[in-house]
Amino acid sequence: MSTYVFDAYGTLYDVNSVATATEDAFPGFGDTITQVWRLKQLEYTWLRTLMDRYEDFWTVTRESLDYTLTTLGLDAEPRVFDTILDRYLHLTPYPDAAKALESLRNQGHQIAILSNGSQSMLDDLVRNTRLDHLMDAVISVDARRRFKPSPEAYSLVEQQLGTPPSDVVFVSSNPFDACGARAFGFKVAWIERVTADSLHQELRDADPIAPATLFKVLRLRMDALDLDPEVRIHSLMDLLDVEPQTLGKPK
Repeated sequence: MSTYVFDAYGTLYDVNSVATATEDAFPGFGDTITQVWRLKQLEYTWLRTLMDRYEDFWTVTRESLDYTLTTLGLDAEPRVFDTILDRYLHLTPYPDAAKALESLRNQGHQIAILSNGSQSMLDDLVRNTRLDHLMDAVISVDARRRFKPSPEAYSLVEQQLGTPPSDVVFVSSNPFDACGARAFGFKVAWIERVTADSLHQELRDADPIAPATLFKVLRLRMDALDLDPEVRIHSLMDLLDVEPQTLGKPK
């Protein structure tokens, strides 16, 4: 059997589900807050790793929300700020997440998360969404103090699960993460949640381009780094049709 390692944010959990809290707090600004917040959140992980100034993902998430609200000229009292932030502990799983994880587990595969999230954030999230019983391990980059796509982050999988990179199927919807995992030596399945055709149509219909559409352009299409994933899927359930032993072999 194989080891399947999943990214959390954007792969198992819909980060855009925070929009209910941002829109409730600031009507008319919810979409913009949500997208800018996520963009800065990712950017801060990369900057902190490059600068060797690590702070955990909860701190990064607070900092990026503070940046977003300040930049947009929105003032949130502490109670409202904390209510928005708390949504990251209650993100909505994608509809296919639980069923896919359960199906893979029933086939005898080892299941784990490797995430930039802090350990306490991840533990709360999987428990709050009742996915904890489907996990063999929930691994945070905290142990390495380096965010993905640093190779040091991916090395935690072998350290904690004992599985060498060549025997890991890494699953992510985030192109930067898929590329990082492929460079590290994992077999990679990328969830193409936004197809090129659908995005092109969305751009043609946009007037003006909405923040969510711009986010898709910047963060949800595969990067041109010559590190294409070995398989592209459109649903987590598609993993059931993938034969892990064939990945990474010449076609």
